[in-house]
Amino acid sequence: MVVEMMFKESIKPSCPTPYHLRTYRLSLLDQLMPSAHVPMIFFYSPINTDSNHMNIVGERLERLKQSLSETLSIFYPFAGTIKDGLYIDCNDNGVQYVEAKVSCCLSEILSNPDILMIRKLLPSNICRLVSSDAGIPVAMIQVNILKCGGIVIGTQTSHKIIDGPTSTTFLKAWAASARGSGEVPRPSFIAPLLFPQNNLLPRDTMLAIWPSLLKFGKCVTSRFVFHASAIATLKAKASSSSVVPNPTSVESVSAFIWICVTTASRIRYGFRGPSVLSHIVNLRGKTATSLPEHSIGNLLWIATAQCDAEVNLELQSLVGLLRKSIMETSGEFVEELQGERGFQKVLKCLTDMCKVGIYEAEFGWGKPMWVSPGGIDGLVFQNLVFLIETRNGDGIEALVTLDEQDMAVLQSQTEILSFAALDPSPFQPQY
Repeated sequence: MVVEMMFKESIKPSCPTPYHLRTYRLSLLDQLMPSAHVPMIFFYSPINTDSNHMNIVGERLERLKQSLSETLSIFYPFAGTIKDGLYIDCNDNGVQYVEAKVSCCLSEILSNPDILMIRKLLPSNICRLVSSDAGIPVAMIQVNILKCGGIVIGTQTSHKIIDGPTSTTFLKAWAASARGSGEVPRPSFIAPLLFPQNNLLPRDTMLAIWPSLLKFGKCVTSRFVFHASAIATLKAKASSSSVVPNPTSVESVSAFIWICVTTASRIRYGFRGPSVLSHIVNLRGKTATSLPEHSIGNLLWIATAQCDAEVNLELQSLVGLLRKSIMETSGEFVEELQGERGFQKVLKCLTDMCKVGIYEAEFGWGKPMWVSPGGIDGLVFQNLVFLIETRNGDGIEALVTLDEQDMAVLQSQTEILSFAALDPSPFQPQY
């Protein structure tokens, strides 16, 4: 697959940001996050028409840029740059934007998805367009035009202000503007008031308090798809009248993957030590804060469940540990994170994109055929599981990142492939 850059620019807000909003202070929870940009890739069907389809593509591209500019007027920090890890300079520099031409068709990409190949559809090199003293752009976008007329939108957004629900809110708003809908989600910027920052906190603190330690070496990201029937079986196996009678799909799949990864580690190293599963919990909707659905920022916390080496690796017990850790992230806990007490709470102390409406990014030519997080590429990594719902909402895709040898054992000597399909095509009917 050859990706050729055709056009690049900065898309600026259609209306300038008022002077009194030019400095956006990050919240305490934003401070905790690493400065990395998180990738997402959206695949849209080709145009079913005659040879004039490139004219239609051109119209769509123009509308994408215009609506993005309109959307940035209300999501004004996204058009700024990050300074000192403490605030965003809302300078209207704009979103770094690229249009690229791709040498293949959507069917070729999705018939046999390759994580490393589709990463070419992300704006990974756009930071080079920004001078070193200009600050780090909050958002970067690459719009790819496929040979068949399909469109793939690749985004890289800074985790310093954008978590999963924030990204979804922004994409929904951009899509609504593009298709001319009057119901554009309105962002709320209340988080810095509820969780005021503290400049005594060291940068990227979350990396220090995450139970999963950073690893160095060659990692592999594999995609496991759990269809509805497999999830139903796992939920039934995980259910227990005395522990968790009604496990969710995410709890059941997460606990099952936990068992499989722990088993793979025991097989490879010859012993089993204690293991930890960290699960990201959305703080929106907690009674202590009444955070609006479209609140902007990193409004999440990590629920940590630990399984001692002596505990049997049974689905019911691990789901129980997971449920207990999630329930501890209560409204009372969130209340303790607010105000001056929040800093002290932080000192004491599995990514999930299911059911956040990621497939609702409909720009006027249908919902995405497939959405992919893009995987992890690099020599520094964590044992990470990224869960995302399938297009029909009935299944779950799990992107699992492990050491290369651990992944080989996981796939060949555990039960994971008895319940999940390895890298199936999104064209399959079960999607």
